[in-house]
Amino acid sequence: MSTERVRLGTATVRDRARGAAIAAGGLMKVYKGGVKALDGLGFTVAPGTIFALLGPNGAGKSTTVKILTTLSRPTEGDAFVAGFDVIREADEIRRVIGVVAQRSGVDGASTAVENLQLQGRIYGLGAKTTRLRTTELLERFRLTEAAGRAARTYSGGMRRKLDIAMGLIHRPRILFLDEPTTGLDPEARADMWQEIQALSEQEELTVLLTTHYLEEADRLADRLALLDRGRLVVEGTPEELKAGLLGDSVQIELGTSELPALLSAELEQLEAVRAFSVEETQLRAQVDHGATALPVILAVLDGYRVPVISATISRPSLDDVYLQYVGHSYDHSGTTVGGPR
Repeated sequence: MSTERVRLGTATVRDRARGAAIAAGGLMKVYKGGVKALDGLGFTVAPGTIFALLGPNGAGKSTTVKILTTLSRPTEGDAFVAGFDVIREADEIRRVIGVVAQRSGVDGASTAVENLQLQGRIYGLGAKTTRLRTTELLERFRLTEAAGRAARTYSGGMRRKLDIAMGLIHRPRILFLDEPTTGLDPEARADMWQEIQALSEQEELTVLLTTHYLEEADRLADRLALLDRGRLVVEGTPEELKAGLLGDSVQIELGTSELPALLSAELEQLEAVRAFSVEETQLRAQVDHGATALPVILAVLDGYRVPVISATISRPSLDDVYLQYVGHSYDHSGTTVGGPR
């Protein structure tokens, strides 16, 4: 890449950064051994919104957060957070952001009060300000009754709330939440979703959220970027992305995972099927008209004597968006068959 092109790219990202909470462009990250974690990633986050980086493990979400929070330098590309350059103005960025990493930063041997007050001192807050802010945050996250207990006695959801409280102690303008609900049970996860929504709405806080949960991104994000192998696949609001897929989604539960080798080729020839995948016993397809396509697909399966347990037709979901743009259903460990046509 020539020096002139680098300057032009930087200027373009800097222009987008004016008035934006976060702006990134052309981000590349190559680790030792040639492992490419990011491949030209770029996006913009408006102030006061929740922006989700959605993708399976290894998509580049955590690497992106490390760069934006000044914990790692990009191999190429530019990024600005709160108008500051992540490379040249790292100290300024650290003063205006809060970071909640995947791994908890809570000291289990200390109480919630001690954890919060230590965090306040790290950020240079005065003793009185730290005390007042600690009380406020304990009440905000409903941790007051447990404030004097060692954090190791907390449930997973309580520890995660304390993590977020610690990230908010200095009243940041932008909060980074890296996989905030991983490992939580469904009830604790739903409770955390409510907390994150309230933070954005009540405190006018910009939140950049990374997640591999489709439902989480759909529920929380004002806007999301779908990542795959370090690349931006598609960006938009959840509703825009789902509405952009015309037609219907067909889901078929098969009675076996042992499928004939020629089944994929025959499904690919169906005019009504735009994209499909098979993982274990689940077949998913994007079709023009569900009521018309479903009998045709079932006829093909019957011809190969593949047993069918159930079949449903629905409007497109984020999983269907992923299938359409990436070529397989989202974050499944089984063998993927088929792709976009």
